[in-house]
Amino acid sequence: MAKTFTKEELQKYDGQDGRPAYIAIDGKVYDVSEDASWQGGKHHGYSAGQDLTEPLKRRVAHGDSVLPGIPVVGDYIG
Repeated sequence: MAKTFTKEELQKYDGQDGRPAYIAIDGKVYDVSEDASWQGGKHHGYSAGQDLTEPLKRRVAHGDSVLPGIPVVGDYIG
């Protein structure tokens, strides 16, 4: 059974002070901790610990094409 994350739970995974960096996109939670572009929980002005569905769809050049290579750690229920 997949772990579910509320908004408050996801915020704990901000990539700061040694914590893992998780992001939510389209109801899935991804662990970007090992991704070099997410060092310190930041990536091109975005912060880990958030639902980035809308920013991804609006602004990110690569869209969701990079998601298949990122581990899924659970489901986002908001």
